Amino acid sequence: QVQLIESGGGLAQPGGSLRLSCKMSGSLYRIEIMGWYRQVSGKERELVAVKMTGRRTDYADSVKGRFTLSRDNANKTLYLEMNNLKPEDTAVYYCHAKRPSWGNVPGMDYWGEGTRVTVST
Repeated sequence: QVQLIESGGGLAQPGGSLRLSCKMSGSLYRIEIMGWYRQVSGKERELVAVKMTGRRTDYADSVKGRFTLSRDNANKTLYLEMNNLKPEDTAVYYCHAKRPSWGNVPGMDYWGEGTRVTVST
């Protein structure tokens, strides 16, 4: 079992910055996909940034050049550095981890409870 706890959300002004953290606990064995999603009330959850083992990090077009995903393996923490924030970045941000299926063992998706980011004057 994997637990994900997000922190770092809050209020930021347009053009400002925030850093989200996702502390992971439990066995990370074969957790090969990690990333961040966000959701605005009434809309579907959307991918913000994702890192698959052995591959480069992918970002949503809307955040490219502004957001950076990073990982501290020693502390089992995933980060999302958000710069030049815009009002449209306002959402609840969720940390996600995935253990793909392997043979007859089904895959598992893990989610945090989310941290709210509000970008406003």
